[in-house]
Amino acid sequence: MTDPLLGLPLPALWFGVVFAFLGTFLFLDGFDFGAGALFATREDAQDREQILAAIGPFWDGNEVWLVVFGGALFAAFPGTYADLFSRNYLLLFGVLGTLMLRGLAPEFYEQREDERWRRWWGRSFVAGSIGSPFLLGVFVGNWLLGTAFAVESIVVGLAVVALTVVTGAAFLALKVAAPAPGLAADLRTWGLRAVAAYLGLVVVSLVALALRPAVREALLAPVPVVLVLGSVALAVGYAVALRRGRDLLAFGAAGGLTYGLVTLVGVLLWPVVDPATGTTAGEAAVGTLALNLLTGASAILLPLVCVYFYVLYSTFAGPVEEGGYGGH
Repeated sequence: MTDPLLGLPLPALWFGVVFAFLGTFLFLDGFDFGAGALFATREDAQDREQILAAIGPFWDGNEVWLVVFGGALFAAFPGTYADLFSRNYLLLFGVLGTLMLRGLAPEFYEQREDERWRRWWGRSFVAGSIGSPFLLGVFVGNWLLGTAFAVESIVVGLAVVALTVVTGAAFLALKVAAPAPGLAADLRTWGLRAVAAYLGLVVVSLVALALRPAVREALLAPVPVVLVLGSVALAVGYAVALRRGRDLLAFGAAGGLTYGLVTLVGVLLWPVVDPATGTTAGEAAVGTLALNLLTGASAILLPLVCVYFYVLYSTFAGPVEEGGYGGH
């Protein structure tokens, strides 16, 4: 019989890893989505160019984490992957469609100076940037509730959209504060509005979830309560940091909010990996040998991915300048 690598509880480990990948995607691509939503608030062409320049080097790389999330779920829990994705087939096609729209729109936007052309592709960029996190949030809500559709999932989707604006506002303010202080100040105002909306939507989501007996008991356990209270503290810290112009600190708080939300979903699910079937992580996981190989390969490949992102973010670490990052 094959023993688990280093005696690790591999099904539990990979359950956590899957949600860590999802959280990383929501955080990193979240600021791209938020930037796209905030694009709709800008009328000035220069402001819009600043927003596009700020996210231009990052958005396509950040999407890697969605692929990693799906790949990890498939590799570690193939049955859950099949059941979950089959129940949400059209929804996930919607996610892919909005992601493609979000990616194509900025490229086409830059191709012509024509006002009508730019208005069309600008709106497409906004639609893709809002639609992607909304549909992904609906998917996560459906996953948590074990359904193909639930009204509560729509509220979760709206909360995820608000969270991306929270992250996007902090990121953009950080990037444009030096060249465009007026724009940065306006973005901070939108960030404050977004974090208030996020907290309100989270409260509505929690109340709606608490009405379901299957979720209520898990929701009132100590760890979820601590996570919710911690999120409130982070939201307050985010607001204070933005008001004081501490944009990097606000960006970090937004990251804490994102990982806190994903952690809450994982804690509410555990030890079940798919509420629709009642399958636990241990039952859904592939064999020990496969998990050993998956863990060993990930221990080699993930550091390389992290090095790539370190180089990417280091290269474009400075503020946005006219025409890009210091000529890059």
